[in-house]
Amino acid sequence: MGRARNLIVPTGHHGVFTDGSMLFTRNSVPNDRVYGERLYDQEGVEYREWVPSRSKLAAYLRKGGESFPFKEGTTVLYLGAASGTTSSHVADIVGKGTVYCVEVSPRSFRDLVAVCEKRKNMVPVLSDATRPEDYSFIVESPDILYQDIAQKGQAAIFVKNMRAFGIKEGMLTVKARSEDVTKDPKEVFADVTSQLERSGFKVVELVDLDPFEKDHAMAVVRA
Repeated sequence: MGRARNLIVPTGHHGVFTDGSMLFTRNSVPNDRVYGERLYDQEGVEYREWVPSRSKLAAYLRKGGESFPFKEGTTVLYLGAASGTTSSHVADIVGKGTVYCVEVSPRSFRDLVAVCEKRKNMVPVLSDATRPEDYSFIVESPDILYQDIAQKGQAAIFVKNMRAFGIKEGMLTVKARSEDVTKDPKEVFADVTSQLERSGFKVVELVDLDPFEKDHAMAVVRA
């Protein structure tokens, strides 16, 4: 376990810390790494490095993202949790809240289950994000929707889940190449924004994640 070069201090976002160059969350499972991230000790408190090249939510913060809806006790519906990299950091942040982690790939889901077994506020759900009716009996009153899935129709899937659970705020990772490989990514970002607004939602922030994630943007959306 390492020691940060500079003092680790809170950022302006709940549960997120920095030493001036790196981001961290407070490790809710001491001595446990999820994806090989470095651990740091400061005065008996253990922190996990939050790597922006591995997590689009961390990339959003590093790019100056201002809207961060996660608080202590927040219930999160996380679509596209994969192996649990970002969702484990979200679990650190929400503390006594719950992160419902929906993943469709059986291979990734096996890794996700192993993470959830240690982090008790993470609930693994093997399901297709296009069918919220299949997991509505599991997910209880989510406050926030976070979506990070690599397929066409990302805005439609996001809207369907927002409506299905009556969620008022969410974050959508827009993957331009998954929508249309022939279009300029900025054009895809604009198209997705228009789709969300036509569906009655407001995009309050749109942040390009380059250079951490090429051809990706993070949209913060409110009802």
